[in-house]
Amino acid sequence: MKLRGKHFASPDASPALPSPKRFSLKVALWLLDSPRLGDKPSVKHLAGRMLKQPARQGVVVAQSRLGQMLCRDCGNARDRRIGHELLRQAARAGDRRAQLEFGRLCQAQEPEQARYWLELAAGQGSQEARRLLRQWFPA
Repeated sequence: MKLRGKHFASPDASPALPSPKRFSLKVALWLLDSPRLGDKPSVKHLAGRMLKQPARQGVVVAQSRLGQMLCRDCGNARDRRIGHELLRQAARAGDRRAQLEFGRLCQAQEPEQARYWLELAAGQGSQEARRLLRQWFPA
């Protein structure tokens, strides 16, 4: 039997289906942004596992969200250090949330770095970054 079009066995036979990586990223972000689910530790753990691979591959939003989770919700220094690095990478790539969070993290030890990242986030429209700049660095 001859089928028209592409063979079903070819790797690009169904371009309309989302890739598993993109799907897991969207599900993880949905879980974290869900008002009822996003604060539960088990949901955060699952979302973190789903964000891990896209973050390793350089997906900026995955780096940003996973970095925030690791810095805020993890108790050990290794995870916080990894989260700090992920936030730095996402901030350098232009993610406003990451720039804001990275600025907060830098404030205690490196205030000039904090100012730099907060100014970048404020330049992208972050009201919270503007508020922190006025609070921490009055003119």
